[in-house]
Amino acid sequence: MEEYRSLGYSPKQTIKGGIICEIGGDENSNDAICLEAHVDTLGGMVSQITETGRLILTPLGGLEPNNTESENCKIYTRSGKIYSGTMQMKNASVHVNKNYRSTAREFDTMEVVIDEKVNSKEDVLSLHIRVGDIVCFDPRTVLTESGYLKSRFLDDKVSVGILLGFAKYVKEENIKLPRKVYQYFTVFEEVGHGGSGSIPADVTEVISVDLGCVGDGLTCTEYQVSICDKDSVGPYHYDVVSGLIEAAEHGKIDYAVDIYPHYASDVDSALTAGHEVRHGLIGPGVYATHGYERSHKDGILNTFLLLTKYLA
Repeated sequence: MEEYRSLGYSPKQTIKGGIICEIGGDENSNDAICLEAHVDTLGGMVSQITETGRLILTPLGGLEPNNTESENCKIYTRSGKIYSGTMQMKNASVHVNKNYRSTAREFDTMEVVIDEKVNSKEDVLSLHIRVGDIVCFDPRTVLTESGYLKSRFLDDKVSVGILLGFAKYVKEENIKLPRKVYQYFTVFEEVGHGGSGSIPADVTEVISVDLGCVGDGLTCTEYQVSICDKDSVGPYHYDVVSGLIEAAEHGKIDYAVDIYPHYASDVDSALTAGHEVRHGLIGPGVYATHGYERSHKDGILNTFLLLTKYLA
């Protein structure tokens, strides 16, 4: 909200806590476009407090236990106090646990070790840590000299940054957008209902600016913008996908078109909720999604450039 206001915009907060901001275009148009990105990320929630003073987690979104082992984290209590800790498998000392290598990393075989002198459930409760408290993992963000951005939660913080950059570009360069454009930051995408509500009534097209997958069977790299043609919910709107490809070709933008078999987005939830809109999805190529992710400034730039070509 503060960033939008500093650029001269008037953002509005939704009932669920998201942000919608109109950034320009024909005010009389009944053919507005909405760009969605989500600020919520993967995390954990305390589901049990053990008798030995450790925390068992349940995942928020598609958090993988294999990607949390030995990671530092913070426990956010409802009292406002924040504690640090580390996610470890139970009995984590190699010199003690003969089954260390063979134990499957699951949420019921792992625990958060709190950085406080606690040895019992009562000790933990005295810190006002309770079942339902949110546990956030450190992102470990690194930007290398060679242009790689490594971090947890590039999904979808990186595209939030791209949309804010686009809003800045429109304002500072005095860009005249032919269609009214909204930007919508949702806060429940990872649990399935982020884009299901609050889409303005004059919107006929919604594009999720999320991430492009990089991996076996796909063509996208970390240096490209990905245009998704189909995900686990179904195909994206043919005309929108075709228009995005045409804009990329016309702008000589490095892009890839792929199908994601294990993926769903904010625009999928919008359609499921009954919104009558055309839909599409783009994003910079990201490797190791839902883990310690990596992208490159070229993929981020190509995503930004595709937005400029498609919307202008």
